Amino acid sequence: MTNTAARTARIALVGDRSPNVVSHTRIPLLLNALAERDRIVLDAYWIPSEDAGDEDAVHGFDAVWVVPGSPYRSEAGVLAAIRTARTEGIPFLGTCAGFQHALLEYARDVCGLRHVAHAESDPDADDPLIEPLACSLVGHEATVHVEPGSLAQSVLGSERTVERYFCAYGPSRHLDTLRAHGIRFSGHDEDGHVRIAELPGHPFFLASLFQPELAGDGSHPHPMVRALARAAVKHSEQAQDQPV
Repeated sequence: MTNTAARTARIALVGDRSPNVVSHTRIPLLLNALAERDRIVLDAYWIPSEDAGDEDAVHGFDAVWVVPGSPYRSEAGVLAAIRTARTEGIPFLGTCAGFQHALLEYARDVCGLRHVAHAESDPDADDPLIEPLACSLVGHEATVHVEPGSLAQSVLGSERTVERYFCAYGPSRHLDTLRAHGIRFSGHDEDGHVRIAELPGHPFFLASLFQPELAGDGSHPHPMVRALARAAVKHSEQAQDQPV
């Protein structure tokens, strides 16, 4: 038999919520806009990084969004949430630090690069995967070129987009190894630096160094946010149709 009861799509917002992080204050506005403009209602739960490491922290959610705001109080918790979303096929979005930690989790758990680190939380690491950018992108707006045929291109509807940043760290090493193990880097800046990553074969796994939360004034959800919401609804519908 199937479960015919109505089921609301549930999204886990993983990160250490703060009124001082602009993207955090924008997210409730974006969720409201999704409900009003797209008729997509998401049941959102904020999960602090310390709690995200619990075995069932994001299990059963229809989407996981690892939000900006590093250094997280628990890097391990954030990595655990990303791992669950990746391995269980839960739609995933990582923005800014979420992008950085998605690559960190993949490098360690899939590529076998156990000792790579994030220089913000481990500045003395011998093998930083995420390092300070040569030029900080805090407060900057810049063009991103998107690969045709990619998930990012289908979501954004264009092969060129202008996005806002608020970060000072990004990936610089082991990119070929990440590619060889399945990560697709589908967006780059004018100088060829990676700005978007995705995971082909996953129902929805997308991460950006830029912050789609900062687009506009929060009254119109960015296409990446809208795409995550739609993926969450699809995941919810599929879960509802599973035999019980």
